[in-house]
Amino acid sequence: MPQDKFTYDHILIRYGELSTKGKNRKDFIKRLYTNVKHALMMFDGIEIEKTHDRMYIHLNQNDPFAIKPYLEKVFGISSFSFALRVNSEIEAIKDAVLSYVKTQEPKTFKIAARRSDKKFSMISDEINRAVASIILKNTEWKVNVREPQVKIQIEVHEQDTYIMMDKYPGAGGYPVGVGGKAMVMLSGGIDSPIASYLTMKRGVAIECVHYASPPYTSSQAQEKVLELARLLAPYQGHIVVHIVPFTDLQLAIYEHCDESYAITIMRRMMYRIAERLAEKQNCLAIVNGESIGQVASQTLESMRTINDVIALPVIRPVATMDKVEIIDLARKIGTYETSILPWEDCCTIFTPKNPVTKPTIKKAEYLESRFDFEKMVEECVAQTKIVHVYPVKKEDEATEDLF
Repeated sequence: MPQDKFTYDHILIRYGELSTKGKNRKDFIKRLYTNVKHALMMFDGIEIEKTHDRMYIHLNQNDPFAIKPYLEKVFGISSFSFALRVNSEIEAIKDAVLSYVKTQEPKTFKIAARRSDKKFSMISDEINRAVASIILKNTEWKVNVREPQVKIQIEVHEQDTYIMMDKYPGAGGYPVGVGGKAMVMLSGGIDSPIASYLTMKRGVAIECVHYASPPYTSSQAQEKVLELARLLAPYQGHIVVHIVPFTDLQLAIYEHCDESYAITIMRRMMYRIAERLAEKQNCLAIVNGESIGQVASQTLESMRTINDVIALPVIRPVATMDKVEIIDLARKIGTYETSILPWEDCCTIFTPKNPVTKPTIKKAEYLESRFDFEKMVEECVAQTKIVHVYPVKKEDEATEDLF
């Protein structure tokens, strides 16, 4: 619908999956309300009202098309529609709908009324017929109940009625924050940003940890990771990124351990560091982008050996997805082009020629006993730098010469 032909005054939000949450429903709606408020804080005059099954945004002359891309990134929203609010009187409803259709070229249409107020004098089918009749009598629009070009939705409540012509899909899932917080191991690849996105979609807020190995990894590689975090930030407002100086520990691994086990031992060290940072930040789990069998460190034997060093649960949202599925989702959310930039992370640069695919815990523990890794792990945690990443880059995100 052309933006300049009709003026909406509200946006109606539908909850979707929240409707299944029983006793937790009020908490979920409260969190969604807060998240929507934060997502739209740059729009002056916005007023938000929440009810048990809908949320209403009073636009106060704000442009709904400008708000739309922000709402599309709020998890917990099933769908939303631009709406015109009128009094719950049939004549007011008919006049508003007729005013709308007169701004448009003739189309086929269907009326879909929903009567939330059971005291309203007409049932839904009667509303449908009354509104359709006024359109047919005064315009060249035609009814098509099976495949209409325009579906005119009418929701009748006790005081007000909302009239809608479009329905936009929301991000789905649960509001970020209702499921606690997790620490994501964010590399510069394709998979971990998707793991981050899917974790937030299930209502879990995230912080991220990234392992930097200067001078073997470049400042561009680090900025690439921060840009990925920036692309993910709109889904929860902002993201905290923990940048770990990993060079000395990584070199020690290659000095004291068999080359074939280097990636296994390196990942075990990363897990130890991630767990300690997670506990400091009150995170309840660790998340990564591992996909079963994709590389040597992601066989089930490798996962078991690597996972053995920590007590926190590890969530792997993309574990059973194939690469094509992951890439398709990366393109959809806009992280793919950044992920494929040619700046390598520490895992890529130090990959051995013949990594073990079936490592054992016993062998890994033996190799680790050759050097004092605990002290080095503690130093990594102590020297970790924190960067707050926002959807739009701010001056306090500058991270040059962190180490």
